[in-house]
Amino acid sequence: MSTPFYVSPQQAMADRAEYARKGIARGRSVVVLQYADGIVFVAENPSRALHKVSEIYDRIAFAAVGKYNEFENLRIGGVRYADLRGYTYARTDVTARGLANVYAQTLGTIFSSAAEKPYEVELIVAEVGEGPEDDQIYRLPHDGSIVDEHGSVAVGGNSDQIGSYLEQRHRDGMTLAEVLELAVESLSRDSNGGERTLTADQLEVAVLDRARPQQRKFKRVLGRQLSRLLEEGGTSADESSGESSGESSGGASSGEPSASEE
Repeated sequence: MSTPFYVSPQQAMADRAEYARKGIARGRSVVVLQYADGIVFVAENPSRALHKVSEIYDRIAFAAVGKYNEFENLRIGGVRYADLRGYTYARTDVTARGLANVYAQTLGTIFSSAAEKPYEVELIVAEVGEGPEDDQIYRLPHDGSIVDEHGSVAVGGNSDQIGSYLEQRHRDGMTLAEVLELAVESLSRDSNGGERTLTADQLEVAVLDRARPQQRKFKRVLGRQLSRLLEEGGTSADESSGESSGESSGGASSGEPSASEE
């Protein structure tokens, strides 16, 4: 009788983590950013049928990368949890923190179980609050840990590079057009440093809009509205660049005082 091959628990867990990370990295990235009136979700996703971003409850939305069938099962489970809790207690008792804890338990159990492969997914659960300081964004990697994020977060693909790009350029109080333009710029950057052109047809965009009068704050941004916002973001960026260059050249040539000097 042959001796079973022994693998230390540490090595087994490292192998499972590497397996999950490689599966997640093969997916196209999703970015989530705060703006003045809420939270925006932007995914590179040409499919109109298979969504990476979805509504969970009144103020809560869900985004994911990785294997679609795996994160879709998690999304459905999250909707059932939210509906049951809201019906049993109150709608205000359904929170992103509670949902993130449920997802963390599920992912952690699957990851540590030797009987099945780890899920190749990375999740984001976000809840829009009454003000920007009340917004909640949680990132859940494949192993079930919870990371509390602020401002901006990226998952999937070359998320490290995209996240660094967003961290340097994102600021509080940005408009929806500005933050959408920043998200598209970050997703357009390849891992080798090159840039691509992403059109509205290649993007899946949704927002949690705190200014909506409805109880449900989730809204998809589609078609002409998305194209208009992308054009507004590009126009504002061009105007800012033109104004700054014009001020510096005008001040040097004409000697007129700048706005700050007046």
